[in-house]
Amino acid sequence: MKKLSAALYTAQLLTGIAAAATAYALRPRPNRRITQQVVLITGGSRGLGLALAERYGRAGAKLILTARDHDELSAARYTLLGRRAVHSPDDVLIIPADLTDASQAATLIEHAISHFGHIDVLINNAGIIEVGPVENQPLAAYRRAMATNFFAAVHTTQAALPHMLHRRAGAIVNIASIGGKFAMPHLLPYVSSKFALVGFSQGLHAELRHKGIRVTTVCPGLMRTGGEVNAHYTGQLKKEERWFSLAARTPIIAASVQRAADKIFHAASAGRAEITITPQAWLAARVAGLAPETTQFLASLANQFLLPAPSTDEQLSLTFTANQPKTTHA
Repeated sequence: MKKLSAALYTAQLLTGIAAAATAYALRPRPNRRITQQVVLITGGSRGLGLALAERYGRAGAKLILTARDHDELSAARYTLLGRRAVHSPDDVLIIPADLTDASQAATLIEHAISHFGHIDVLINNAGIIEVGPVENQPLAAYRRAMATNFFAAVHTTQAALPHMLHRRAGAIVNIASIGGKFAMPHLLPYVSSKFALVGFSQGLHAELRHKGIRVTTVCPGLMRTGGEVNAHYTGQLKKEERWFSLAARTPIIAASVQRAADKIFHAASAGRAEITITPQAWLAARVAGLAPETTQFLASLANQFLLPAPSTDEQLSLTFTANQPKTTHA
């Protein structure tokens, strides 16, 4: 009888905790205004970057958007104006840049500061996605992923840091991935670069927090950004594209980009050290931390039974070595 009573009490306690956690997660959030804050978003022309620009614009921020393609940046500015996320074209500065080049990153930061006077928030969002089995991934894929997903963030951070340290104020938001916590098969160049970005971001937080600079690491799960269209596929191309696109477009599996942008906005405003997006990402991060061997075993099963086999065409990988895929965002 005592055991039954204890079990009932425990169940009631856990139910209460779960209910409280749910209520906290679903609570109404204040509509923070950040008028006159200046926010620089890399990879800001589409996908998550554009959604973040809209979210910050509606909160009253001045925006600096950068990406490689000038036409896409111009289209993004018109989109923001058309949606009335910003009041005038003067609220959005667009600067085309290839941030894998450290000198272009430095020029971007200098231009942004000279135009608006300061930078309050730097969001490192630009990224590319490489999809395919390890047997078909050329060395160039790893170099591309590291250059865009990791070193571009390092370049912009290094360029902006002296300015933020001088002001003893600012926020850096690094859009990593659950792929930076849990190594998903058929995404090795991507997850390698995101693991590096997570480590860099966490180290930044440890070193800069007491100096007035907040660093937030964002580890989203799959999001419906449209980035799968610009992903770079190797191996059995149609099969690789099919599984990745299906996962990236499924509402239950992938979060909407607007919801993701809203969560990132609130986390950065609150100075959070790290967040995940989607319940699957939250669970995967914790299971990987608590049971790494089990996680890797499950990943190996998924690779063996669910994902496409490598291509047997030995020349296939070589055809992609010289290709330069479009930059996707996050």
